[in-house]
Amino acid sequence: MGQRTMKAIRVSELGGPHVLRVEEVPIPKPAQNQVLIEVKSAGVNPVEAQICNGEFGLCNTPFTPGGDTAGIVAAVGEGVTQFKVGDRVYSCYGDAPPQPTGAYGQFMLAETRFVFPLADRLSFSQGAALGVPYFTALRALKYRAKAKAGESILIHGASGAVGIAATQIATALGMTVTGTAGSAEGLALIKLNGATIVSNHKDKDHAENLHKMIGKKGFDVILETNAHKNLALDTELIGQWGRIVAIGGDGATSINARTLLNTEATLTGVQLWKTTSEEWQTMADILAGLIEAGKIAPVIDTEYSLEQASEAHRAILAHSTGAQGKIILKLS
Repeated sequence: MGQRTMKAIRVSELGGPHVLRVEEVPIPKPAQNQVLIEVKSAGVNPVEAQICNGEFGLCNTPFTPGGDTAGIVAAVGEGVTQFKVGDRVYSCYGDAPPQPTGAYGQFMLAETRFVFPLADRLSFSQGAALGVPYFTALRALKYRAKAKAGESILIHGASGAVGIAATQIATALGMTVTGTAGSAEGLALIKLNGATIVSNHKDKDHAENLHKMIGKKGFDVILETNAHKNLALDTELIGQWGRIVAIGGDGATSINARTLLNTEATLTGVQLWKTTSEEWQTMADILAGLIEAGKIAPVIDTEYSLEQASEAHRAILAHSTGAQGKIILKLS
């Protein structure tokens, strides 16, 4: 490969979206069990804006954000046999961010255990949307909620990237999905992706509407993307021996412990970086099967150029696009 430098977003100081700047940096070389990916699209996740803000503590600067990407293998390191130059692949955050070389650049290093073949039926932007959203949703459903066919599930915030992923996977598992969103467009989107019942969480009667929908039985599973806002309501809506899985949250909240005692429901969290190598491969195989069967396909909200990375972070922080799928940086 004759090219020696690349464009990448670099964060030299922690702060808001304004700290994301395009710079020219050397193209890294893959070490043992690593591949170098020529990035075609990169997924933008809320956690990346939080890292840049310093919410995860001090990070060694400068660094390039991002971990979810899709592209073509440009080079392989020693010991790599499962991939070759030219392969279409996607990658996901494997370890706690930031990564050694992030996805917001023309090339990215990734460990092979976090790199997977990209199906021809998916675009590079769809491939970049698989990582955090689909592995988080599947981990929540399979390993934390132990969801089963025939069960009912409430997905709070179902029109965002993780919510859409959870809606598609839960539908594929044979669950009855109720999803919430904050706009008419979002409600239509989650219904299109498998939800049987939808509710606008901005409606002043939202809680009452959900109580009427589920009745005394309660939901078997609740996936909660805004635990700091909805957890108390979730404990009222969960059924006997139900499972509430907190996927996202931002701060303290309070609940009535009696509601959990009465139902013997379980409240747990999900953290993608706790996933074992065996679980990574199992989930990748499950997702590959669902993609091949046409049962899941990432929904793209808005695509930005690398130079618009700051704008992409502003959008994901403000939810200015109304949370209708995945925000992507498109590099080619």
